[in-house]
Amino acid sequence: MKLVDEAEINVFAGNGGNGCVGFRREKFIPLGGPDGGDGGDGGSVWIEADENLNTLVDFRHQRSFRAQRGENGMGSQRYGKGGEDLDIAVPVGTVIINVETDEIIGDLTRHGQRLLVAKGGKGGLGNMHFKSSVNRSPRKALPGLPGEERTLKLELKLLADVGLLGFPNAGKSTFIRAVSAATPKVADYPFTTLYPNLGVVSVEPHRSFVIADIPGLIEGAADGAGLGSLFLRHVQRTRLLLHLVDMVPMPYEGMEGGVEATPAEQVRAIEHELRKYDPAMLEKPRWLVLNKADLMFEDEARALAKQIIAELGWTQPWFLVSALSREGTWPIMLEIQRFFDQLREAQLEADAEAAATGKADAV
Repeated sequence: MKLVDEAEINVFAGNGGNGCVGFRREKFIPLGGPDGGDGGDGGSVWIEADENLNTLVDFRHQRSFRAQRGENGMGSQRYGKGGEDLDIAVPVGTVIINVETDEIIGDLTRHGQRLLVAKGGKGGLGNMHFKSSVNRSPRKALPGLPGEERTLKLELKLLADVGLLGFPNAGKSTFIRAVSAATPKVADYPFTTLYPNLGVVSVEPHRSFVIADIPGLIEGAADGAGLGSLFLRHVQRTRLLLHLVDMVPMPYEGMEGGVEATPAEQVRAIEHELRKYDPAMLEKPRWLVLNKADLMFEDEARALAKQIIAELGWTQPWFLVSALSREGTWPIMLEIQRFFDQLREAQLEADAEAAATGKADAV
C-alpha cells in the first residue's frame, strides 16, 4: 500500500440541545410551576492513535467528521440526552495542526493516546431555572451553544529508530533489503523510492529496532527540490542517522551540469540541506556508511574510504560495506543495537538518580 502521510479534514462538534419551556400540568395541582428541562450537551470530536493503522489514506475518501447533536430538553424536568462523542482513528506518530492558526495542537506518539480537537456545545437551560419570587411562570429558555468547528491538517511522522539519508541511487533501499525483511523497489535509476519504507531489524529475539528508508535527497531539497523534502520529517524522530554514500557515484542531474559529485561533496550537500530544514537533525548521532565497495578491489576501496574520511574530517563511526552482496552490513546492525542498549542503560540510570534526588528532597 502506498504511504499517504498528509491529509486535511474538517471536524464539527455537536451543538447543544435547546432548553424546554414547560409547565407542570397535573390534576389537583392548579398552579404547577415551570418544569422545562435542559438540553443535552453536544458530542465532542476526539482523535485517537491506533497502532493497527500505518497510513492516512482513509482521509482521502472522507474529509468531514461531525459529532452528534444533543437532544432538546423536555417537560417534567427531563433533560435531553447528550450527543455521542466521535472518535477518529489515526496512525501512531500523527501530528495534528490547526490550519487557521498554523499551530500544532497535538502529537500522538503512543497507542491509545487521545486528543480533544473539537468540544461539543453546552445544552441550553430550561425555564425551570428562571423562576423567581416575581416571575412564577417564566416563558424563557436558552438555546444550546454551537459546537466547535476546525479545519485540521494531519501529518504522519513515522516512528523509526534509525533513518537512512543519502543521494538518489546511494543504495539505501538495497541496504534496508539486506538487513531486514522489507522489500522496497530497487533499480538503477534515480528516485526509485517514491515513498518511505520501514524495515524491522531483529538482532536476536526481543532485541530489534526499526529503520526508515526515505527517497533520496538532492541539492535544494529543503526548498522543495526532488522528493526527499516531502519525507524528511519521517527521520526527525529517529535516534540515529545512517548517512549512505556511493563511493563510485554516477553523473546525475541533481548536481550542477549533471556532473559527478564526489563522496565528500555528497556528504556536505546533505548536511547543508539538513541544516536548512532543521538544524537539530545535525545534532543527532550520524554514522557514515560508504557503500558499493564491491565495485573496486578491497585495498583500493579501503584507501579511498580513508581518503574520504580525512577529507571530511569525520569523527563519528564509519563503515565500508557492499549492500548488494550484504558484505559488512550485519556488523553495523550489531553496533546500532549496542548503541541503543547503552542509551537505554543511561536513561535508566538517569531516572534512578532523579527518583533518589526526589526522595531526598522530600525528606
